[in-house]
Amino acid sequence: MDYGIDIAPAADSWKLVKRAEELGYSRAWFFDTHLLNAELFVAMGAAAVQSSKIQLGTGVIMVTNRIAPVAASGLASLNMLAPGRINFGISTGYTGRRTMGVSAVKLAEMKEYIRIVRELLAGEMTQWEFEGERRTIRMMSPEVGVYNLKDPIPLYISAFNPKARKLVAEMGANWIFTPTKVAHAKTLIDEMKQGWRAAGHDPEKIKISAEIAGCILAEGEPYDSPRAKAQAGPMASTALHNWAEADQFKSIFGPVPPAFEPAVKAYRKIYDSYQPADARYLSNHRGHLMFLRPDEQALCSADMIKAFTFTGTKADLQDRLRGLREAGCTQVSVQIRHGQPQMLEEWADLFASV
Repeated sequence: MDYGIDIAPAADSWKLVKRAEELGYSRAWFFDTHLLNAELFVAMGAAAVQSSKIQLGTGVIMVTNRIAPVAASGLASLNMLAPGRINFGISTGYTGRRTMGVSAVKLAEMKEYIRIVRELLAGEMTQWEFEGERRTIRMMSPEVGVYNLKDPIPLYISAFNPKARKLVAEMGANWIFTPTKVAHAKTLIDEMKQGWRAAGHDPEKIKISAEIAGCILAEGEPYDSPRAKAQAGPMASTALHNWAEADQFKSIFGPVPPAFEPAVKAYRKIYDSYQPADARYLSNHRGHLMFLRPDEQALCSADMIKAFTFTGTKADLQDRLRGLREAGCTQVSVQIRHGQPQMLEEWADLFASV
């Protein structure tokens, strides 16, 4: 099992990536949320020229944030700067779509997007529907050397619900998921392996990438300490962001557990105060996966951090990471929180001890 980092991109994220490479991390994934973070291809391009070994991936591209030919060109261009080190991660969308007030795209739309990008990266001529018409396109100047179509760019799909996971299996794609409990992760991994086999793919040749977020607690440190809130809180609070918008968008967390109903009710009152009233998502997702806003601090409880993040003592997290490895995970990446660069060293030390 190898280890990586997840970044909410800034224009200078290459500094984190360079340090991560020095510490032995194998890969870096970059979020794709235009209105919240820096443009991921800019951040990845800078990281590509400032590193030499670490894998760089879109973690994950949001379908419709950019048209498929642009995504293919961006990936092929990065592949010129970092040959063989680029990974194509994609999903139907959560943060990158909701920050613009829209819900996730349909699986069929993502599947078609993937087809177009992969065929373009393979140097093939393909059909693409744009502005109401079917058009023929291809990458037109591979001989010039402005981009790289020779080195493979592996496909990773982030999939949470059963239908999305079924598509991962059908396509024989590598899989990204976000576990919190090892037992549940093992169940999902076993199901995925069965799905890959049923679709004619060898699970042993496919990467299973777990994206985690949390805080390594000192002995006796509470789950809601200021440090834990700073590092794990932004992930835990995404549950509040999600449930506050359940009437507008489909919940990706399922129904609200009874234990968290009071917190969700309290946050919904805060949410209803956001302006403009027809764009409350602008305030709801500000700081999403980056930092806790002042209006979230009190509601981000120890129980919420414990339930929705990979937070615990070093010994506890060592056991959980070993559990993920035994369950079949081949990669684990941890979210390095905005303004918390020391997390690189903290998690590198933990990973080295597993």
